[in-house]
Amino acid sequence: MRDLKLAIIGSGSTYSPEIIHGFLTREDKLRVREFALMDINMSRLEVVGGLITRMCQNFKNRPKVTMTSSLEEAISGADYVVTQFRVGMLPARAKDETIPKKYGYIGQETTGPGGFAKALRTIPEMLKVAACMEKYAPDASLINFTNPSGIITEAVSKYSTVKVIGLCNGPITSYKRINENMGIDENEVFYDYFGLNHLGFIRRIFIRGKDQSSELFPKILAHERVSEMLGYHFNPRHALAMGILPVGYLQYYLHEKEKAAELCAQEKSRGELLIDVDKELLKQYADPELKTKPPGLDQRGGAWYSEAAVALINSVENDDGKVHTINVMNNGVITDLPDDAVIEITALVKGQCIKPLHFGALPIGVRGLIQHVKAYESLTVEAAATHEKEKAFLALCSHPFMDSTNVAEKIFEDILEAHREFINLN
Repeated sequence: MRDLKLAIIGSGSTYSPEIIHGFLTREDKLRVREFALMDINMSRLEVVGGLITRMCQNFKNRPKVTMTSSLEEAISGADYVVTQFRVGMLPARAKDETIPKKYGYIGQETTGPGGFAKALRTIPEMLKVAACMEKYAPDASLINFTNPSGIITEAVSKYSTVKVIGLCNGPITSYKRINENMGIDENEVFYDYFGLNHLGFIRRIFIRGKDQSSELFPKILAHERVSEMLGYHFNPRHALAMGILPVGYLQYYLHEKEKAAELCAQEKSRGELLIDVDKELLKQYADPELKTKPPGLDQRGGAWYSEAAVALINSVENDDGKVHTINVMNNGVITDLPDDAVIEITALVKGQCIKPLHFGALPIGVRGLIQHVKAYESLTVEAAATHEKEKAFLALCSHPFMDSTNVAEKIFEDILEAHREFINLN
């Protein structure tokens, strides 16, 4: 067991105690010598970092905790770099969610115009992190949680030499909730998952090696807690006709009209509501008696965040051969998508061998949607990495939500105006 240095970029986030907790629960398998906490907002970092320092007192072998605003200092000599930052913080998210609503479109932080705006702000900063890793920690692995995770991971994959894996808590959350509600032993089940980040599907569910999909799918879709398991009450007739289960963010595509009406009717966006949650969490974190992650963190979202990240690192470090759902470059796994496209897929992880399971052709019922969204994502990556304004406009127009290029142009200009501090296009 080697001693690890973990650099967490965006450690001022109230999510950060989650990942520390994840390492604490696996202390017998993973030994951390240093948590290098980096954030540009030192006042937040001192509060969150203070709690993390106290949490580290619970380790048998206490890791060193360093706090810095320097990327170079945090990343230098790191074994893993975890990215979880938000350019512009929650006020920027609130803008991402409210601008589309002005025109009757879905306002969501990672999907549609909101996710597009977030990607434009984030990709240039993420590429700075990657460049720093190339120089100061060339052998380190980047574990990306920064949203939109698939797009950000694709940018790093295409524009750097860094070893990068993107993660999202969405798939693991569905797995665990299905297991709980359907009485499935997590040690006996395998979920055959595919798609893009925030555009994923469960193709099959195997229990003890036997395909139980035909029995389980109708039961899940008819269950009173289907929204808890899949993230939304999807149309069961449609799901059964497809022969696959949509999860989570598919609600914005398969029920776009209903979701747009719902979000536009809300007085406050999710981002605006979370500003208050965030402030309350920081108050709790500042309590010198607090030495564990508080229960209020569950309101922040991101269930199973630490589980996904730390379990993945454990598979790399300890060759346990576990299966994970990750965001990685396609390289022929899905034959209907470009090789250099980042997909979200089931993969076997055993040490440095990370092997996505071959998928083949996309089901015809979702092929067009996935290809459409991937074209938008890849255009967005190129535009943000090259700072090309007209390519960025083309990317937004290419999103499935955009049914009018005239309206897309208005939204685009509103985004540039609202985020002029963070978005630089030529």
